[in-house]
Amino acid sequence: MTARADRLRPIGAVPGQKRRSLPERAGIGLKPEHLQEILDTAPDIGFFEIHAENYMVDGGPFHHYLTRIRERYPLSIHGVGLSIGGEDALDERHLDRLAVLLDRYQPESFSEHLAWSSHGGTFLNDLLPVPYHAATLARVCEHIDRVQDRLKRRMLLENPATYVEFAASTMAEPDFIGEVVRRSGCGLLLDVNNVYVSSINHGRDQRAAVSAMPLAAVGQIHLAGFAEDTDAAGASLLIDSHGAPVAEAVWDLYRYALDRLGPMPTLIERDNDIPPLPVLLAEAQQAERIMKRLSPIASREAVA
Repeated sequence: MTARADRLRPIGAVPGQKRRSLPERAGIGLKPEHLQEILDTAPDIGFFEIHAENYMVDGGPFHHYLTRIRERYPLSIHGVGLSIGGEDALDERHLDRLAVLLDRYQPESFSEHLAWSSHGGTFLNDLLPVPYHAATLARVCEHIDRVQDRLKRRMLLENPATYVEFAASTMAEPDFIGEVVRRSGCGLLLDVNNVYVSSINHGRDQRAAVSAMPLAAVGQIHLAGFAEDTDAAGASLLIDSHGAPVAEAVWDLYRYALDRLGPMPTLIERDNDIPPLPVLLAEAQQAERIMKRLSPIASREAVA
């Protein structure tokens, strides 16, 4: 299996038109609670992101609002249901619906998770981890190849938040992701909160975990909040909850990542306990202030 990105249509590109990409700014997830307010106030925001599965219908109010918002703003579409890491073949009907959605809105970015969520025809409403070994590597690359061939786009693969590790794993997560990127030609959606959560849960150095990722392939960053819990042994356990503001420790790790990447399209994720729109916009502004303090040329040279 070899890298195939050179024969794939870039994210959001249309034949005969200039390639589009997300701006090096901060964006937020598009939530029903904020749709009318966004149209009424036209906030100064870099982009919006939607979950693909919420829009896999022909019509309705979500499409009404998204069509109008898309006329004004760049768009990222984030999938949660392809089950890239699953043992089953990809659901071709789901992939077809996804292709229709992407063709309709021509997003600047499309991404999915390194996880599985379906097995034996049963869909589980969760993003479950995979062991990092040769069989999983081959399967994930095969699935990504199929997605990119069908969509004619280079997708971004998001690193997961994990709470357990597999004894069967033979590769470290950054090495596994780096090999997926090399073989499939996909890009990386670097979820900084997920790196932090996984590092704390497994007792790893969070900065080393960021540095070990294939940073040259990063096309977007995610930031989110986490919750604190305890595991069965009573030890501290962080949960990627998307229900709280970005923690200061995650902001610090974000600064560290940007020192190596330069400014990057950055999404503030909030899927639970949705706050008023100005609260999310303020977090996006904080990300942009951090980006503006960087030296892009020096930062990008650090990745090369």
